[in-house]
Amino acid sequence: MAFDVSVIGLGRVGLPLALSFADAGLSVLGVDNDPARLSSLRVGRMPFKEPGTQEMLGRVQAAGRLELSDRAEDAAAAAAIVLTLGTPALSHIEIDISQIRAVLDDMLPALSPGKLIALRSTVAPGTTEFVAGYLEKQRDFDVGRDFFVAHVPERIAADQFMAEIGTLPCIIGGIGEASGERAERLFEVLGAPIVHTTPLQAELAKIWTNILRYATFALPNLLMMDCERYGANVFEVIELINRDYPRGGMGRPGMTAGTCLRKDFAFSEERSNAPGMLLAVSRVHESVPLFLVEGVKRRLRGLRGRKVAVLGLAFKRDTDDERDSLSHKLVRLLERELADVVVHDPVVQTPTADLSEALTGADAVIVATDHSAYSSPETLAEIESRSPDCLVVDPWNAFRSGQVFGFASEVAALR
Repeated sequence: MAFDVSVIGLGRVGLPLALSFADAGLSVLGVDNDPARLSSLRVGRMPFKEPGTQEMLGRVQAAGRLELSDRAEDAAAAAAIVLTLGTPALSHIEIDISQIRAVLDDMLPALSPGKLIALRSTVAPGTTEFVAGYLEKQRDFDVGRDFFVAHVPERIAADQFMAEIGTLPCIIGGIGEASGERAERLFEVLGAPIVHTTPLQAELAKIWTNILRYATFALPNLLMMDCERYGANVFEVIELINRDYPRGGMGRPGMTAGTCLRKDFAFSEERSNAPGMLLAVSRVHESVPLFLVEGVKRRLRGLRGRKVAVLGLAFKRDTDDERDSLSHKLVRLLERELADVVVHDPVVQTPTADLSEALTGADAVIVATDHSAYSSPETLAEIESRSPDCLVVDPWNAFRSGQVFGFASEVAALR
């Protein structure tokens, strides 16, 4: 069966995209090698949280516009093939494109002229040119004339797909004008404004979008650690920086993480003219869990046998995505101090304790993820009720007390 488009990789980028193409009227083949994910989709259930997609899945399945497969070679039957595959950074600051190359190898025997391959994954500079050259080398295609390759980077925030897929400018970096035109014909059905550029500039725009956010978030985290050293209040200092100042804009601290932010600096660091600069930014964020543990340890005079409630496993507010979340590192560090750790998260799929169970008798409560549920007066009241003398650690300022470290009664009084 021929399809308008196939999407290889039905994760948090690929699946909402496949559903959006199908909802726009295209016939779509979704390809993934995760049996559990495919099984979930076949019974009409989204395998992860992304607002609006469950309803969309029901619509496109009822209309018969979405088919599923676990074979990458099946994707070659589509007129356009979109790759949304993992591109991790190896431990020695080297970009791993093995998933992309493996899928290309699977499809090569079945690829025919006239197709479009669009890279949607975040890739290192030069990867789009590599894919084009690889196809020319292996199949003697003339990319830009009888086969088409483009980079169309995805820049949508978690939980914002439905709001942003039709509004954020869609950057298209085609190998030649014809590749860009083919990619535009595919992506224009989603309604976003189209911006054409070169593949290299599209790759750099995506990478540095995330680097900018990661570096910007590092500053308030470093300030938080400096304020602890000097005995200052980080939230008051940030307010002083920003108040009526036209060149302010300091953000708030927190356990900034997530797959895109934590790995994408490596795409530049691999061949950087300032080696170590972006690693230092990463080091700031990676230090936050230890900073919090040490702060609790000093105030409680040790953590051995102390009950610590960790609120939140996800990397970001109100998402169920735990990938590269620093909460897991926080838990491990607490356990190494022989603390008794109990975790609660109302959103993630990983089973966690009830909130009341986590809070009862806690010596310390750490807000690791600023879920909206934790910002409610009810949560703070429950902390006061179940652990009135506990230490509350709130780097996100979820309780609006303006204290990173404060005891429950103090936090409640300051809120």
